[in-house]
Amino acid sequence: MKSYTIAEINAVINGVVLGNTSNEINAPEQLEKATIHNISFIGNRKYAKLWSSSKASVAVIDKKIALEPGENRALIQVESADLAMAQILGFFNPGMPILDEEIHPSAVVHISAKLGANVHLGANCYIGKNVTIGDGTTIYPNVTVMDDSTIGMGCTIWSGTVIRERTIIGHQCIFHTNVSIGSDGFGFRPSPDGRGLVKIPQIGNVVIGNGVEIGANSCVDRGKFSSTIIGDGTKIDNLVQIGHNSILGRSCIMAGHSGLAGSVTLGDGVIIGGSASIKDHTTLHSGVTVGAGSGVMGDVAAGKTVLGYPACDSRDMLKQWVALRKLGKGA
Repeated sequence: MKSYTIAEINAVINGVVLGNTSNEINAPEQLEKATIHNISFIGNRKYAKLWSSSKASVAVIDKKIALEPGENRALIQVESADLAMAQILGFFNPGMPILDEEIHPSAVVHISAKLGANVHLGANCYIGKNVTIGDGTTIYPNVTVMDDSTIGMGCTIWSGTVIRERTIIGHQCIFHTNVSIGSDGFGFRPSPDGRGLVKIPQIGNVVIGNGVEIGANSCVDRGKFSSTIIGDGTKIDNLVQIGHNSILGRSCIMAGHSGLAGSVTLGDGVIIGGSASIKDHTTLHSGVTVGAGSGVMGDVAAGKTVLGYPACDSRDMLKQWVALRKLGKGA
């Protein structure tokens, strides 16, 4: 395990060092669990009180937080401890697993598939007819890419992922374990005789932009016709459902267990909290924030924050909760 001095670490984040320590740092850790060889982070005043009892030798703190470093300890002041933490975590990152061979002998690659330079395929991958994979993409073991799909350059696709036919994926995307891209959308109607359900064919595809990251066990359904679209830079957590023909703008965020029904449209920069659900054929315009656990039943104007079930303006919902609490106390 490699260790670094405080000067070497500060060279990465360019902060202001207060105090000093002779202890070298070999890993980042949260304040409560840290040892003398750890660096930690304080981005909120409510955690500042933990510094005195922490064993960490170094902490990165927001400039707005006033703290004394203490004996043989140091603080590094930065504009944003969260952003500095991202840099430091990258600095200490041990790296991803390395595939020893570019194409594992057990991988099945159709003769018509086109693989770019420095593409790596792990064991038991399947690459179908007319698939194109861009330079520098790594596909870990047990991934399936079906016919006529395109994957851009520099992507990382983790084990268990299935990419169905005709999917189009941009550059620098990351799909974590067991992601499902392009499964049939959920479309059924009662049969004329009333004795069952008629499946509506889903013949569209999925189009994913550049720099998209999709968490483990999340699903993006193909369009009934046309495409389900995910815009550049969008980040999707684990266990998220995106219904058929939904369109997500640039740099949206969807937290775990949230879901979009079919034909939902998100503008740019929409943030959806964990376990929130969005009704079909609903539009959330750019900059909307949806609180965790909320149920959105209708369109939401740009820049609004909504909360609750059914969701409404967050300020109105908070007033309702306060009123209900008062009623409960008066009962």
